[in-house]
Amino acid sequence: MSRDAARREENAASLTARRQVAAEVLAADLTVDDEVTRVAIRLAGEPRLTLLVNNAGFGAAGRLAMADPERQEAMVRLHVLAPIRLTLAALPVLLRNRRGAVINVSSIASFIYSAGNANYSATKAYLTTLTEGLAAELTGTGVQAQALCPGFTRSEFHLRMQAPPGEAPPGEAPGFMWMSAASVVRASLRSLDRRGPVVCVPGLGYKALVLLMRLLPRRAIGWVASRRRRRM
Repeated sequence: MSRDAARREENAASLTARRQVAAEVLAADLTVDDEVTRVAIRLAGEPRLTLLVNNAGFGAAGRLAMADPERQEAMVRLHVLAPIRLTLAALPVLLRNRRGAVINVSSIASFIYSAGNANYSATKAYLTTLTEGLAAELTGTGVQAQALCPGFTRSEFHLRMQAPPGEAPPGEAPGFMWMSAASVVRASLRSLDRRGPVVCVPGLGYKALVLLMRLLPRRAIGWVASRRRRRM
């Protein structure tokens, strides 16, 4: 599902040609309630459904006092409301088949809070916690749930981030902190195949970072994250 229908049609045609599989594009803006409903109906009516990946998301740099209210509300709709509605639509099918999975693409940001990133971290924290609870409920059903929590990933995500007037745009992180999208996907699917941890953190460096964040006092994490954002 994507709003960029033309590019997705090209991707679908390429996938069909290379992998000899059927690929269908359903263009939708998941910040719009009626559009989410349309996708949810499509999911609920697909008896062969085996995997739902809630991947849509965006970031917005800057303090909430200077942020565009509509954009911040759209973030909540996209990161919180759309995933729960699509998951609720997919679960009956997956449970009837007693197989499959729901992957919610969260973020390393779900483990922290920082100035300039308040709403993004909050929405991703919801997604990670939701997935952990869902996984507990699905025990013994044959259906899995995974919260995929990558760090910096090479994609169009950071290119599309916007800063409000008077705020600096998000800075570039050091090269060693970046992962390719393909490596993140491989880590996710490998963990799913092995029935690994519900929270999947790709990359050894990020795994160590998450472990450290879970040991540090919450206040210290927020202070460090906020100072880093100011430097960037």
